[in-house]
Amino acid sequence: MKDPAALRVLHENRYHATPHIFVAPGRVNLIGEHTDYAEGFVMPAAIDFATLAAISPRNDGKVVIYAENFGEERSYEANALPSQPSGEWSDYPLGVLAILAGEGYTIPAMSLSLWGDVPLGSGLSSSAAVEVATAVAVTGMMGVSIPGPKLARLCQRSENEFVGANCGIMDQFISANGAKDHALLLDCRDLSYRLAPIPADVALVIANTMVKHSVAGAGYTTRRAEVEEACAVLASHRPEIKFLRDATVADLEAWGHEISLNALKRARHVITENNRTEAAAEALLANDMPTLGRLMHEAHVSYSKDFEGSCVEADTMVDLAQDLPGLIGARLTGGGFGGCTINLVESSQAQTFALALKERYQKATGITPEIHICHASAGAHAIS
Repeated sequence: MKDPAALRVLHENRYHATPHIFVAPGRVNLIGEHTDYAEGFVMPAAIDFATLAAISPRNDGKVVIYAENFGEERSYEANALPSQPSGEWSDYPLGVLAILAGEGYTIPAMSLSLWGDVPLGSGLSSSAAVEVATAVAVTGMMGVSIPGPKLARLCQRSENEFVGANCGIMDQFISANGAKDHALLLDCRDLSYRLAPIPADVALVIANTMVKHSVAGAGYTTRRAEVEEACAVLASHRPEIKFLRDATVADLEAWGHEISLNALKRARHVITENNRTEAAAEALLANDMPTLGRLMHEAHVSYSKDFEGSCVEADTMVDLAQDLPGLIGARLTGGGFGGCTINLVESSQAQTFALALKERYQKATGITPEIHICHASAGAHAIS
């Protein structure tokens, strides 16, 4: 995480005001990919990559937002904020303000500085970290307390309705509600959740393939449409199927011949992934690492072959990890089509594992990856 004290100084020098500082983490998903918008189960953990937000009031009626990562500032009238996205970084904080305004909150004049170290396009939820950091900073300055699950839903709406990315609830939810040293099993239907401790002797090794993805891109949008196509066919036979969360493998066996091949494969991934995710949570709660590792491997194969959401580089990264000492489980994490793999590794082997995987991947692909040893962190909060 970037240095909060450095952001405080940056903000003070730029706006001549002492800010309050807030933080919202990125996330890594241990298992449960593309199940969230099917109202299924996911099991992410917040990580120690994050977005920091510094905020202070203004007296000129303006909302001024500065992004240190881009070295750019945007200025707006607080009572006339944009209603449409521009396709730039500013859409993410502006989307949060638009949703809050739509909920009846009066957006105050403010200076907002953002600075983060969640790698962009890596599948570690840089956008959600910006949204949640903005939300907790703005509501904090307003003196408004919004429970974490509701705050996550508002931030998801900002990405769906303002930015135009049709994401599910997982990224914003874990950023707002994560717990240190725990993964979180989330039921995306009713937003109930339970925490599962990650053993102290297990490290989260995140390996960035350096292939970027975007949930606003065509691949994600096409896959989601295919999931919805399959669901509609199954629902025509069983009206109680509102989302693929409600469907079973038996349903696919009964009516799969009516579904296009691609949509059938996407549905098979989502339905079996839901089952794997629930089983993985039970394995983690029981400290059954071999079972968790097996489920992660099965999840990656399904993601790559049935959902076709992987890429050559991500498959290579997962394959190269398989026989390295200390590995518990490895899979592609995030929206897919690039990004990062998550490797659960015995802590005593983590440094050696990371170096070996980096060397192997560079030799196999000619790409130098970024590999980080991370820990599960707390969700969004103020920093004193």
